[in-house]
Amino acid sequence: MFGSKKKVMNLTKENFSEVLKNKLVLIDFWADWCLPCKMQAPILEQVAGELGGRVTIAKMDVDKNQNLASKYGIKSIPTLLLFRRGSVVKQFVGVQQKQTLINAIDRLFI
Repeated sequence: MFGSKKKVMNLTKENFSEVLKNKLVLIDFWADWCLPCKMQAPILEQVAGELGGRVTIAKMDVDKNQNLASKYGIKSIPTLLLFRRGSVVKQFVGVQQKQTLINAIDRLFI
């Protein structure tokens, strides 16, 4: 997908720790078979488009990364975790609207 304007990155166990070094990171724990997860995806693209460099937005496939999903207590998907300097500061379970996510990120962007 060279030249793609995709703003949401895909996480793996290999790049997870490096991405968490960013100031603010919103991670969507999802699975390909999950219909609500598919509903969340375009909303995350919109948030990424609006907030640009203020937050890193990423997705982690729970089927391919079961250990990390377990480490963060993911029991239902989609679950979105908002990290600030490597620590979870907010958790969202279920499909979240764009403005809900933007408001949460804005409160932390200091």
